[in-house]
Parts: sequence; C-alpha cells; structure tokens
Amino acid sequence: MLKSRSGKLKFLLPLAVFVVIAAFFTAGLRLDSTLVPSPLIGKSAPSFNLPQLHADGSMFKPADYHGKNWVLNVWASWCAACLDEHKLLMQLAADGVELVGLNYKDQPAAARRWLRDWGNPYTLTAVDDEGRAGIDWGVYGVPETFVIDRSGKIRFKHIGPLTKETIAAELLPLLGALEG
Repeated sequence: MLKSRSGKLKFLLPLAVFVVIAAFFTAGLRLDSTLVPSPLIGKSAPSFNLPQLHADGSMFKPADYHGKNWVLNVWASWCAACLDEHKLLMQLAADGVELVGLNYKDQPAAARRWLRDWGNPYTLTAVDDEGRAGIDWGVYGVPETFVIDRSGKIRFKHIGPLTKETIAAELLPLLGALEG
C-alpha cells in the first residue's frame, strides 16, 4: 500500500510541475509584447546632447523642445521593422506631427542614404551611434516610439513598429489631448 502511494507521487509530482509550467508559457504567449510598461512614463525625459545627422556640428538635446509636444522615434537603417512603419511616419509628418528621429547604433552615412531613399519624416535626427542615450531611455530595440509633452515628460512608449491601429487608438488621441 505504501509503495503504491509512493509510485503515484513519483508520477504525479512531475506531471503537476509540467502542468504549472505549461500554464505559465501559455499565458505568456497571449501577452502583447508591445505593452511593456516603462518606468519613465510620467517622468522627465532623460537628457542627452547628441549630434544631428544632417547638420554639421549642430547638437540636439530634448530640452531644446521644451514647450512643445513631440514624438521621438528610435530607428536604424539596418532595421527591417523600421521600414514597415516608415510610411506611417511619413503620413504623421505630413499631418504636422513633430517627429524627432533617434538614429540608434547605426552608421551616419547609411542612415542618410536610407532617409534619402525612403523619405525623411523627421524634423531632425539625433545620432546615438553607441546606444548610450537609448539605454537611458529604456530602449529594448528598434523601432520604439515615445511621446514627450510640453513640460518634457514622457507620456507614451510603444515598442515595435507603429501600426495604423496604434496611431489611431493611442498616439493621435494622446497628442490631441496634450494640445487641448
């Protein structure tokens, strides 16, 4: 009798552990990877002072945009997903959204060529060739998009390429509310 219970436990314990692990994996697969909470939401945008891609010797720092609502888009010429969202960025720029690019871990010549070939939606592009500013901003990869309000606080972060749905449901309503 005791041996029988011991045999059942040896069988049921690994099965129970497997079921628990499988449940966690299943739940994880249903999560939206673009909804990673950022500890920076509601806080002042991290400072940097980086060279501009198209301006010899000119620098850019987020404080330069104090008093404006603006969007920071982190991108790179080597990023396939950046090309996926690029048409949407071009439309946002055409609609008057203030877009600043942060060219992340890229070669400036490649970035200039990419913008020349596909169009430049950015008012300006800062060059973060070593990725240090990206680290301060909590960048996981490219593309990522942030909305910064007039007071310099981060109000929104989107990981991955923007979609029409994200722009319509989140980005534009937030920008509209910030303007109002």
